[in-house]
Amino acid sequence: MEKARILVQGIVQGVGFRPTVYRIAHDLNINGYVRNLGNIVEIVVEGSNNKINEFINNLQDNKPPISEINSLEVEWFDHKSISEFNDFKILESSENFSGSSVIPPDIATCDNCLKEVFEASDRRHNYPFTACTDCGPRFTVISSVPYDRIRTSMNSFPLCKECEAEYENPKDRRYHAEASCCPVCGPEVFLYRNNIIENDNPIKKAAELIDEGNILAIKGIGGTHLVVKTTEDNPVEILRKRLGRYNQPFACMSKDLKTVQTFTDISESEKKVLESRRRPIVVLNKSEDYMLAPSVSPYLHNLGVMLPYSALQHLLFTYTNEPAYIMTSANMPGEPMLIDNTEIISKLDGIADYYLLHDRKIINRCDDSVVRFRGDEMAFIRRSRGYVPEPYDFSRISTDLNVLALGPEIDVTFSLLKEGKCYVSQHIGDTTKYETFRYLQEAVTHMMDITRTENIDAVACDLHPMFFTTKLAEDMSQDFESEIVRVQHHHAHAAALCVDNNIDELVCIAADGVGYGDDGTAWGGEILFSHGSSYERLAYLMPQPMAGGDLTTKYPARMLMSMLYNHIGDGELVDLMKTDYNDYFKHGEREIDLVLKQLQKGFNTNMTTSTGRVLDTISTALRICGERTYEGECAMKLESAAFYSKNTIEIPYEIENNKGKDILNTSHILISALELKEKGKKIQDIARAAQNAIAFGLADMAINTAENMGATIIGGTGGVFYNEAITVSVRDKVESAGYKFVQHKNSCAGDGSVSIGQAAVAAWKSKGI
Repeated sequence: MEKARILVQGIVQGVGFRPTVYRIAHDLNINGYVRNLGNIVEIVVEGSNNKINEFINNLQDNKPPISEINSLEVEWFDHKSISEFNDFKILESSENFSGSSVIPPDIATCDNCLKEVFEASDRRHNYPFTACTDCGPRFTVISSVPYDRIRTSMNSFPLCKECEAEYENPKDRRYHAEASCCPVCGPEVFLYRNNIIENDNPIKKAAELIDEGNILAIKGIGGTHLVVKTTEDNPVEILRKRLGRYNQPFACMSKDLKTVQTFTDISESEKKVLESRRRPIVVLNKSEDYMLAPSVSPYLHNLGVMLPYSALQHLLFTYTNEPAYIMTSANMPGEPMLIDNTEIISKLDGIADYYLLHDRKIINRCDDSVVRFRGDEMAFIRRSRGYVPEPYDFSRISTDLNVLALGPEIDVTFSLLKEGKCYVSQHIGDTTKYETFRYLQEAVTHMMDITRTENIDAVACDLHPMFFTTKLAEDMSQDFESEIVRVQHHHAHAAALCVDNNIDELVCIAADGVGYGDDGTAWGGEILFSHGSSYERLAYLMPQPMAGGDLTTKYPARMLMSMLYNHIGDGELVDLMKTDYNDYFKHGEREIDLVLKQLQKGFNTNMTTSTGRVLDTISTALRICGERTYEGECAMKLESAAFYSKNTIEIPYEIENNKGKDILNTSHILISALELKEKGKKIQDIARAAQNAIAFGLADMAINTAENMGATIIGGTGGVFYNEAITVSVRDKVESAGYKFVQHKNSCAGDGSVSIGQAAVAAWKSKGI
C-alpha cells in the first residue's frame, strides 16, 4: 500500500477540479481525499504505486475543460499495511496554505446551460443567471480565496433544496459550482424607470423598448452596458449626444455568427476567437453588404463585434429581429464601469431611458476584452473579461521576487509578480480621473488578497515624474519598505514584447503616441536595443516641435504647422494654413498667427518623436480628420482611408544620420503627401503611401540597428502596431531582410501591457540581467 500527497497549482478552483478528482479516484477504487488548501488543491491518495501513477496520468489527461495545471508536485510516504482511508471524499476548504494558484476568468455560458435555458420543461427555463462549473462568472463575483460560495457575492443567495442537491453531488456538473442557482433561489432581474416596472418577462420587455428606439442600461456580469438598436441612425445619434461621444465607434453584439456574417467580412481565425468561451469584442472589417447605421462606426472600415456571453444576453436576442445591438460600456471616457444599482441609476440619469438591472453584487469590475487581427495574427487591444486574472509565466525571469508594477497613466493595467507568475489586472483606465485612481488602488488591494501577497520587494512605475501612478508607486514603496524601479515607457513596451515571446533581447520598434524619454522629451518613434533591464536608443523619428504641447494631440492642425515650420517659408506656411486648414483651428486665423509666433519664439513648444503625432498630422493634411474627439481617432481614420487604396503610388523616405544614429525625416514624408494632394492624387492612395513610407522607414532603421548590434530578432510594439497595414509592411520588410519579426500575442501592443514590461525590468534588474 502506497500513500501520496499531490499538490496542484494552476487554474484549479471554480472549474470543477475537485469533482473530477473524485470521479477519477472512484473509477480506480482509490481512497483518500481532495480539498482546496488556500490557493492550491491538495489530494491525498492510497493505493498501489501503479494505481496512483495511473490516477495522476488520468488527472492530467482528463482535467476539466477550463482548468490549467501549471505544476503538480507528488510527495510519496512510507508503505503502510493498514489503510488510513475507507473511501474517497471531498473535504471542506482550508485556508492554512499559501500558493500561487488563482481562480479562472469569467467564462461564456456553456452549451449545456443554454440548452436548459431554452428547454421549456427545464426548471431553469428562461433563467438569466444559469451557470455551472464549466461556465459563468468567477473573477467578478469573488471576494477572497479559497474560491467557495461563502466568499463570493452568491453568498447572498442561499441554495434551494434542488440546487443544494446538485451542489453536494460530486457526480453532478454543478457540484460546488459557486455561481449555481435557479429562479427559486438565485438573483432576479428587473426593469426600472423611476420605480421598478412590474412585468412577467422584463428581458422581453427590454428588447421591445430597445427596438422602439429607447436607450437601455443593462447591468451584466462585470459592469453595465448602454444598449440601443443599430439599424437606424436616430437612436444612435441620441445616445452619442447624451454621452458626448460624437464620433467614437461603438462596439455591438449580435445573436450568432451567421448574423455577424451578414454585415462583416470575417476570417476563420476571427470566427474561432469570436465564438470562443472567452467572448472578446473582435474588430472586423465591414462587408460590401454592411447594413447597420453609418453612425455605429462612422468613417471607419471596421467595427467591434461580440457574441452573447451570458444567458441574459442570449435571452435578449430571442426577442428581437435586430441584427445587432450597440453594447458600449456605461461610463464616461476613462472612468470605471458602473456596477452598483444606485450608482447606475443616478449617474446614467438623462442618458438611459430604462434600466434592466439585477440584485447580484458585482465585486470586481471587468470591461469587455477587445482584439483585432493583423494578417492572421491576433492582437489584444484590451485584455480584460475572459482573460483576467490568468497569469503570465515569469518562471524563466524570477520565482522568488514579489513585484508590483503600476503601469503608465492613461490606458492603465497593473501587474503583480509573485512566485514566478505575473497577474495582470483587468483594464483600469485613465488614472488622471479621481474615481479611476481610487479604483486602481482598490483593485491592487483585491489582487493582493486573492493571490495572498503580503509583502512587495519592488514597486515599478513609469519614468515620468508627474504621473499619478508614479506618485502612488513612491508612496507604496515607502509603505512596503521596498525598492522603487522607474522604467522608461518604451523600454517597458519592449520588455513586455520579450516576455510574450520568451526572449531576453531584441531590436524593438516602439511606435506610439507618447512616452517620457530619458532626455525629458516626448518619445514615440524609437528603435531600441533592449536587453533585460537595460536598453539603448539607437534610432528614432525626426524630433518635431509641438506648438502648444498637448494641444497638438487634440488639434493636429497645430502639429501640421509645427512639422512644416523650418521646411517652408513663414509666409507660405501661414497662407497654406489659412487657405486650406483654417476650419481646423478652433480660433481660425487668429490662432494660426499665434501658433506661428509660438514656433518662432519656442514658447510652450515641446519636442517629440511620436509616430502617433505624425500619423495624426498626415490625416489632417489630407483633410481626413482635423480634430481628435477620442483616442487614436485621426490615425484610425487615416488607416480606414488607406484601406480602400489600390496602392498605386509611392512616397520616398529619407533616413539621415546624426552622431551615429539614424533619423527618419518625417517632414519630408508630410511634404511629399501635400505635393501629391496638390497634384490631385486620390486621398486614399496618398494615405496608403504615407503609411508605407513610415513603416518602411522604421523597418529600415531597425534592420540597420540589428546588423550593427548582431541581433537576429526585431519586434514591433506600441499603439501604432494596431494598424494592420503598417504592421504587415514592417513585418514583410524585416523578414525579407532575413530577420525574425515578433509581435504581441497574449499581451497588448498598446499601454495595457506596459505594467508587464515594468515588472519584467524590475525582476531582471534584481538578478543583474
